[in-house]
Amino acid sequence: MQQSPITEKPQPPAPNECCESGCDPCVWDIYRAALQQWEQAQQDANTDTTKPAA
Repeated sequence: MQQSPITEKPQPPAPNECCESGCDPCVWDIYRAALQQWEQAQQDANTDTTKPAA
C-alpha cells in the first residue's frame, strides 16, 4: 500500500524551542528529518503524477 504524501510542510522550531544545550536529538534535528521526509514525499508524489497511465 502506498502512503499518501505529507501535504503540510513542517514548520521550523520556534526560537524558544531549542535550549542550545546539545540535546540528542535536538528539535532542529527532528525538524530537518521531517523536512527531508516531506521533500521526498513531495518529490515522489510529483513523480507519480507525471508518469503516463498504463
